[in-house]
Formats: sequence, C-alpha cells, structure tokens
Amino acid sequence: MTAHTRRVVAAMLVFAAMFSPDFARAQDTDQDTDADSRAESASLSNAEIEALYRARQDSARMRFTNADVEFVTGMISHHAQALIMSELAPTHGASQSVQTLAARIINAQRDEIALMQRWLDDRGQPVPQVKIDGLNLTIEMKSPEGGPSGTATHEAGRAHADHQEPAPAADHSMHDMAEHDMPGMLTQAQLEELAAAFGPEFDRLFLTYMIGHHAGAVTMVEDLFAVDGTGQDEAVFKLASDVQVDQITEINRMQMMLDDMAASTESDGGR
Repeated sequence: MTAHTRRVVAAMLVFAAMFSPDFARAQDTDQDTDADSRAESASLSNAEIEALYRARQDSARMRFTNADVEFVTGMISHHAQALIMSELAPTHGASQSVQTLAARIINAQRDEIALMQRWLDDRGQPVPQVKIDGLNLTIEMKSPEGGPSGTATHEAGRAHADHQEPAPAADHSMHDMAEHDMPGMLTQAQLEELAAAFGPEFDRLFLTYMIGHHAGAVTMVEDLFAVDGTGQDEAVFKLASDVQVDQITEINRMQMMLDDMAASTESDGGR
C-alpha cells in the first residue's frame, strides 16, 4: 500500500467515524455540558459574579507565610539602602556609565519598594515607610490600622528598633530587623567612605559595594525559597524571581565595568 493510499484510507475512516452513532452521542454530551455551564453562569447576577471574584482574590491573598512577610519587609529596607548609594552618583563625579547604572537602580528599586508596600498593606501587615536623610535610613512601621507602630534607624550596618506601641506582627518584624544584619548591607563606615570618594575612586567603590549589596539580595531570595511553603503567593514568587534575575544580571554587568576600569588603570600605568 502506497503512502498516498494509506492517507486516503485514514481520511475515510475519520470521515466514517464522524457520522457514527457513538460520535454523535459524544458530541451531544459535550454540547449538553457546555450548555449547562452557560446556563449556570447566566443564572448568577453581576453582583454574585463580582462577589465570587472578590472571594477568590481574597483567598489568593491568604497564601503567604511569615517568611514571605519577613522577606518582603526586609527587602524594602535593603532596596532603600541601594537608593542612598545610587543617589550619590550625580554629585560625586561618577562616570556616565555609572550614573546610567545608578539611575536604572533607582527607578527599578523605587518601583519594587512601592510594590512591596502595597503587597503588605493588601494582606493586613505592617508596612515599612522609608525615610532617607543623607546617609541615614529610617524605617517607620505603619500598622494595618494606619498609625505608626515603631521606627528603625540603620546605623553601622544594623537596624536599631525604637518601639512605639507596636502590633504583634510589627513587633516580630522590628525584632528581626534589629537583631540580624541583612546580607549585603553596607556599614555606616562604608557608606561614609563612599560619600567621601569622587570621580574614578567613587566609581570603583560604588561598583564594588553595589556588587556585594546585590549579592546579598540574591542570598535573601535563596534563603526565602529554602523555607518550606514560601513563595506560594504569586506576587511574592514573581518579586523574588525578578530580584534574583535582575540582581545577577547587574552583578555581571558591574563586574565587567570593574574589570574594564582595572584594565584601563594598568594600561595607563604601563605608559
């Protein structure tokens, strides 16, 4: 039997099957099922459909853990220190490439801070409010009820908590921020060293410290995913995944910039 003949026979068998009683009954069953689904949907009012949608949205918001909350809360402070570092670039003689990088970091991390604050607020969690004054970073925890629940000021690489009638959840977050250094966070001495630098020296320090800072954020993501049950919330999973990919990409870019600077310095020194 030739290939052409086989194709013709196969087509005839399919055609015959379409007109068989079994096929017709299957089609009728599928149509009945679709009709039942459409009838069920049509029986719901717009208000009932909207209520069902909101209930499903609320259910989705409940799929988070304490570790998710701690990650998001800590990452807000971590991102905020990157803003302090990056905002020095235009006034410290940074090269155009470093200024472009710093501007990109500012835009991306400001957006992510706002996203993380909304995530916490939507889930009834205390929301860190970021206040930057020069090299000083103050985090004021806004309780779910709307009032301040405590403040934390980053000094010498640590966050020191000043509690003011905190809610239980805020208590936990502030305790964690006060007792544990987040990976990659600069000490106050390192921030001051960066602020005192200018020109090529600023570029070198900025890239060196920002590589370490980004690596710390990647470690925070890895620590999050190492905990069972975390990252089930879609927004947290996407945020953490984006942070990991973006920070690793920028680490590679900054390392190349540092290598180019070192090569240029060696070339100039060899003349």
